[in-house]
Amino acid sequence: MHVSGGRKACVSFISRFLLFFSLQTFEKLLIANRGEIACRVIKTCKKMGIRTVAIHSDVDANAVHVKMADEAVCVGPAPTSKSYLNMDAIMEVIKKTRAQAVHPGYGFLSENKEFARRLASEGVTFIGPDTHAIQAMGDKIESKLLAKNAKVNTIPGFDGVVKFELLSNCSPLLGYPVMIKASAGGGGKGMRIAWDDEETREGFRFSSQEAASSFGDDRLLIEKFIDNPRHIEIQVLADKHGNALWLNERECSIQRRNQKVVEEAPSTFLDPETRRAMGEQAVALAKAVKYSSAGTVEFLVDSSKNFYFLEMNTRLQVEHPVTECITGLDLVQEMIRVAKGYPLRHKQADIPINGWAVECRVYAEDPYKSFGLPSIGKLSQYQEPLHVPSVRVDSGIQQGSDISIYYDPMISKLITYGSNRAEALKRMEEALDNYVIRGVAHNISLLREVIVHPRFVQGDISTKFLPEVYPDGFKGHKLTDLERRELLATAASLYVAEQLRSQRFLGTARIPVAKSKRSSWELSVRLGDGIYPVAVSKDGSSFSVEVDGMKLNVTSEWNLASPLLSVTVDGTQRTIQRLSRNASGDTNIQFLGTVYKLQILTKVAAELSKYMPEKAAEDTSSILRSPMPGAVVAVSVKPGDTVSEGQEICVIEAMKMQNSMIAAKTGKVKAVHCKAGDTVGEGDLLVELE
Repeated sequence: MHVSGGRKACVSFISRFLLFFSLQTFEKLLIANRGEIACRVIKTCKKMGIRTVAIHSDVDANAVHVKMADEAVCVGPAPTSKSYLNMDAIMEVIKKTRAQAVHPGYGFLSENKEFARRLASEGVTFIGPDTHAIQAMGDKIESKLLAKNAKVNTIPGFDGVVKFELLSNCSPLLGYPVMIKASAGGGGKGMRIAWDDEETREGFRFSSQEAASSFGDDRLLIEKFIDNPRHIEIQVLADKHGNALWLNERECSIQRRNQKVVEEAPSTFLDPETRRAMGEQAVALAKAVKYSSAGTVEFLVDSSKNFYFLEMNTRLQVEHPVTECITGLDLVQEMIRVAKGYPLRHKQADIPINGWAVECRVYAEDPYKSFGLPSIGKLSQYQEPLHVPSVRVDSGIQQGSDISIYYDPMISKLITYGSNRAEALKRMEEALDNYVIRGVAHNISLLREVIVHPRFVQGDISTKFLPEVYPDGFKGHKLTDLERRELLATAASLYVAEQLRSQRFLGTARIPVAKSKRSSWELSVRLGDGIYPVAVSKDGSSFSVEVDGMKLNVTSEWNLASPLLSVTVDGTQRTIQRLSRNASGDTNIQFLGTVYKLQILTKVAAELSKYMPEKAAEDTSSILRSPMPGAVVAVSVKPGDTVSEGQEICVIEAMKMQNSMIAAKTGKVKAVHCKAGDTVGEGDLLVELE
């Protein structure tokens, strides 16, 4: 975790409680996790004077959390079932290192009651609730029954575990649409929405497989799907002495595939009365199961502010930083103190809402494919925007880190804070523009478009925001005429600045054969389907650029070696990134979050380029390529089979999510180039049709 300057509310969760760090808790703590959450826990442990032990798989041997910890031990090979979910190996490390406590982070074993039970049997403290609460709340079926008994509003549904043979009975009773979800898990894994019988059967199959893969438990439940709701959750904190608090809400409605993308605290939608009612019900549920630790009670909220219990996560939530920013509490520290037996230090009246915080989940994903299909690779260049005021970055990677197919593709959590929502959003916009990520695809463009969209700015959001705003999929930022001229002028100025730099000879008295006082350039710039004549003239330290018959003034320091370039066009400042260029004039520029492909040529070169043959596009209707790197789970066809358009060909699993690959047309299978268990890369040929 890293934080930058500005208002200190986002960093005060560390500094405000330094005087309490002298309290005795644990001498050594093991983090049973990886990545950014492991780094997050280590940060607080260091400030509390607690020595830390990291575990890692063989592919994570050089990971940041391994380097940060005082000790690190390998627990197995890359697959999670053989490493981060390998309880026997982790228990052996605990004994070997004599760790007194274990923080599970989130995911993996964080809500596994058997792991908590085994720790307790060895006299090791689990930084979380006891096994009873994990059992009660970690099981969505049991938690729903307990919530009803605690007078918490619940969603209508089928009470009990659903078996495949009972599907035909469940859905008609509830009416479509229905939500199928894993009983033992969370984080969007093992979750599907079904609108008819066929989707219910298919959703059951995929959800049970994902649930088994992610949580080792394939039990499912079905409940009525509330269409177009908000997803708002309440953070709770409870101790072993019967005290419990609600730490306000988090708005988590911006989602794709039931996984959160943008979160904020507080919510624009809740009034004080609704907030209090939700908080009191969340605390009532926590007390009903004698909960002790930090936990999150999730609700669905309809347009009339009716709210319904969704689930309780008995762990630290991914989006906990926004709560820390507006309350000033360090939730990891509070969890450790509670686990040691200390009572809570605060009363409900002490919990403030100071300012506004927004979190964007930065993923190694291609947002142009289903709002984000995973990308793998090495981070060839990486620079967090910590120079932007009031920015916090929770990450577990660094330049040179590998993003692999084995784990969640999250790069970091980017958090900004402001005295109000507008200020927090403006800082987020600036932070996204200043975030340098090279080597993998990422979702910066999608995140930036979401936070500046008029509906989001107005607070008019729901869990269907992305499909409603982008019904045909995300296409990137759509340039206005003014923005298009700004981009063309910037790209042309960048081209000329580089030409001028290449003419300079440093450290030599070389005399040119002929003096060159060129001060104007006629260029042709291709952007999308358009070709634009652009005239550039040097005007002192700036450039005067004519586009569409309009003149624009472009100024910058033109530090071409920097990954970030601050450019001012007619008084409007923009931060851009030039990602690549080649000798053919092709260049990729990140502008307003989106990467644009341009070709910049001199007028003469543009005329000659018309005679260059263009490569014909590949006919993809008869072939199926993998849209992402992953592992082949199943292949449903063989050579000679006849398939129909839309029929499932195979299933690819990436980052624990299963994706059905379908035929683009009706035809006969000519060749199958993969089998179950194969690892495939993005673009790899899977199946050919005749």
